Amino acid sequence: MNEIASWLKEVFGLSPELQSKIIITLITLTLFTIIRLLVLKIVFRKIKDVKSRYQWRKISSYVVFILVALLTGRLWFEGFQSFATFLGLASAGIAIALKDVIVNFAAWVFIIWKRPFEVGDRIEIGNRRGDVIDLQISQFTLMEIGNWVNADQSTGRIIHIPNGRVFIEPLANYSKGFQYIWNEIPILVTFESNWEKAKDVLQIIANEHSKHLSDSALKEVKKAAKKFLIFYSKLTPTVYTNIEESGVLLTVRYLCRPRNRRGSAEAIIEDILKEFSKNKDIDLAYPTRRTLSTLLESKPKSYPKSTKSSRPPAKRKK
Repeated sequence: MNEIASWLKEVFGLSPELQSKIIITLITLTLFTIIRLLVLKIVFRKIKDVKSRYQWRKISSYVVFILVALLTGRLWFEGFQSFATFLGLASAGIAIALKDVIVNFAAWVFIIWKRPFEVGDRIEIGNRRGDVIDLQISQFTLMEIGNWVNADQSTGRIIHIPNGRVFIEPLANYSKGFQYIWNEIPILVTFESNWEKAKDVLQIIANEHSKHLSDSALKEVKKAAKKFLIFYSKLTPTVYTNIEESGVLLTVRYLCRPRNRRGSAEAIIEDILKEFSKNKDIDLAYPTRRTLSTLLESKPKSYPKSTKSSRPPAKRKK
């Protein structure tokens, strides 16, 4: 051991005192890491849920880090009169050199404390959307949705975002509070179609697919109202009517789970196509070019009055 210590001092310039500090720190870290792994092994035998396992891994890593820092901190700072003195000397340099690191750490504390989102939530921050799959001291990770993929489905890309972005970017959470989102499906029928009948068909289909969510959504609204100013006067599906250039626009508005947006829209659209095929007086519209003949298609009252005189022609003198 003496030979190794002498070699380390000659090659790296490490004093025996500094070497002992490093060895004690490594032993402490190794010991607590082994204890953590044994605890996780015992816990994972009983817990099969992926999210619970993830939380156990993250919390245990934080506990080990804090315990090792507390137990070895006195070794490294005993040369100073006090820990406050050390912080006073180093704070200026740290604030300049590690500004982003400090901001990310502060944001991590904010996320853990205020919980604007948790692992497993679907969020949108700035122009990025995705499911939170990891949260670390410096950054959080999203499984991206949207972008070139429609209806909020996964792209397969993983995005790492610094924690400090929560202080400067708008943050939307699909999963917190209300637990549901409103989705809309526009259906355009021709002007010649029986649009009132089409609207009734859409209302029936929307009720069949989402009316069962209204009761559970009402409970969620009451629950969320305890923390947020959230209120809705109507949670049942609705069909709105509007006029577009190519026909009558009927918009189906209904509640769905954030991760079920595309599947629910597909089921509703398939039922709409089946029902419309049974009704000969309902046709889907599409952009067309139409020529209007005023004489043939205008209303009778809109015909221009004749400019010819009604008086008989004058007789010629012989």
